[in-house]
Amino acid sequence: MSHLTPPRQQLDTDADASAPDRLEEASPAPAATGSEPSAETDTGPTDDEPEAGPEPEPGPRAEAEPGPRAEAEPGPRAEAEAGPRAEAEAGASGDGEPSGAAEESAGPAVDDRAGAEAAGPAPAEDGTGTAVQGAPAAGSARTGWFRRRRLHPRAAAFVRVGTTVLAAVFVLVAILVPDRLDRLALQNFLRLPVEALFLAIVLLALPSRARRIAAVVSGALIGLSTVLKCLDMGFYQTLARPFDLVFDWVLLTDAADWVKDSFGHTGEVLAVIGVIVLIVAVLVLSALAMVRLANVLARHRAVAVRTTLVLGVVWVTCFTLSVQFTGVPFATQGYSQFLANRVKYVREGLGDADVFKKQLVVDAYADTPSDRLLTGLRGKDVLFTFIESYGRVAIDDPAMAPEMDATLAEGNARLKAAGFAAQSGWLRSPVTGAGSWLAHSTFLSGLWVKNQQRYRTLTTSDRATLTSYFQKTGAWRTVGIVPGVRKAWPEGKYFGLDHIYDSTHLGYQGPYFSWTPVPDQFSLEAFQKLEHGKKNRDPIMAEIILASSHNPWSPIAHIIDWKDLGNGRIFYKIKKEGTNPTEVWKSAQRVRTEYRKAIQYSVDSLTQWVQRYGDDNTVLVFLGDHQPVPTVTGGGNTSRDVPITIVARDPKVLARVSGWGWTDGLKPADNAPEWAMNQFRDRFLKAFGPQG
Repeated sequence: MSHLTPPRQQLDTDADASAPDRLEEASPAPAATGSEPSAETDTGPTDDEPEAGPEPEPGPRAEAEPGPRAEAEPGPRAEAEAGPRAEAEAGASGDGEPSGAAEESAGPAVDDRAGAEAAGPAPAEDGTGTAVQGAPAAGSARTGWFRRRRLHPRAAAFVRVGTTVLAAVFVLVAILVPDRLDRLALQNFLRLPVEALFLAIVLLALPSRARRIAAVVSGALIGLSTVLKCLDMGFYQTLARPFDLVFDWVLLTDAADWVKDSFGHTGEVLAVIGVIVLIVAVLVLSALAMVRLANVLARHRAVAVRTTLVLGVVWVTCFTLSVQFTGVPFATQGYSQFLANRVKYVREGLGDADVFKKQLVVDAYADTPSDRLLTGLRGKDVLFTFIESYGRVAIDDPAMAPEMDATLAEGNARLKAAGFAAQSGWLRSPVTGAGSWLAHSTFLSGLWVKNQQRYRTLTTSDRATLTSYFQKTGAWRTVGIVPGVRKAWPEGKYFGLDHIYDSTHLGYQGPYFSWTPVPDQFSLEAFQKLEHGKKNRDPIMAEIILASSHNPWSPIAHIIDWKDLGNGRIFYKIKKEGTNPTEVWKSAQRVRTEYRKAIQYSVDSLTQWVQRYGDDNTVLVFLGDHQPVPTVTGGGNTSRDVPITIVARDPKVLARVSGWGWTDGLKPADNAPEWAMNQFRDRFLKAFGPQG
């Protein structure tokens, strides 16, 4: 064969060696130099290469070519090589990959091809059979991955097997990974999930096209569930509950706002882009992994069927006998349970709106005349004060109890010296870790506001709150001190507040303390200057939200002389002396320590304010809104209890709640009554009404 013959023509001639008539028509042209190559190069098409296009019409040179070589082509060698190539093509998988045997049989062709390509591409011929120098060879498109696979079969085999193993590991990890960080242990991944066996059975039973569709769909669903598990991990770490597919989407906006406040607008944009890219990557990788595994199952169907049956028997046996390794069941159906729970939560969430609307219209005090509301508090300044994240763990945890006991004892002594007394109990919050506004609205409305949908429904209704009942009487000026509010808060009108002081209206010119815009001591001093300290004023009902004990509890302000507060610039120095939140959060123990210090600071600020500015008409009700994040509670603490205390100098005030069974002082006893937070409103209205 001439060395000027394009390789493409040679390949097509060999590929069709079984058709004698075509071999005779496609006889190669003689060499332009009159020399022949010393050995014949035979490179038939393989399963991974596209078949050659139509062959060029033979010109005069083809007719003039002697025929012995063409007649010799269909001889023993051509037949011997055509057979293995045909088997290789027949054994190719759905994704175009040959089986191991096919690749071995294609070895001689690969070697010949390598030798031919080493000599470089031959010039093409024109339609008359004349060689055209500089024209692109017909086989020049056969480059890239498929060529490298022929040249490096071992590396190609390694990549193919490695890709399959990675796909299998990816899918198994996605199925087995728990939705809580505290359950990420190696033994949880050394289990046999029934869902993987079910997927294998379905893919083996489907025809080729349906199998690919099922692989893509199931892979995308596995990817989505993986993203949902990641969301659950974050929510369990902050709210001690899973992500709610119906109600929690709005919280993602709050999370973006938090990133913006912490890292600026650029940080927010980069974080959002990164999350989107990561989600898309997970979905694509999941789908590709399932398609890869589906192709492997189809290519090795017999082995796959036997293996699936054996693993199915193993799963049933282990599940029936409750076989465990390191305390973890080996046969698991946890992924199915996870999906079933999500479906259940969605169904309950979709029906929750109707349930809440029915509860919304039930109000025992809706028709009570204003002159018969809160008669036991007329002339008093009533302050409802929330201490952020002040939960039961601050009092009960052995590591925090000694310091907190000392702080509460000092507060008791301080109040007693000023003529005040206190009684304390427990309330059960609807949330934990975060969601303060849900706890506030539960406490004030008398309804269990456990999600954002209920909050929106409540704040757009005419349901009366504890604060709006004070406003309804006309006997109090109602104000809100809300330093944590940094933008428009239209819900404030719903709560019946005549005037709202947010972080920009308290006169503070000092620094933020991480999330906290205004230190508690300054907020209370601002309330004194703006409202409580005015002369010839009406009685005040105030809702005060203290934010210094908000996550991340670093850096923390500390008590200074009240006379030195000024405009708050003194806190720049205090912040500089404080801790770095990044360093604090490297250790759970340090986080707990800083949390406890933040609660101590809030309690000290409040009791010192009462001692300094309280009088005979002061009635203080202060409570925590929810427990802190699981990093502080230890994860295993499922309690949602928060302490609540009523402080007053007038003994008649505490006499009206003497039947509640609360504990004297600022620290509630372990066995003190525990109420759901939504029960407080009606109990309070009854105690301080005409029949109290």
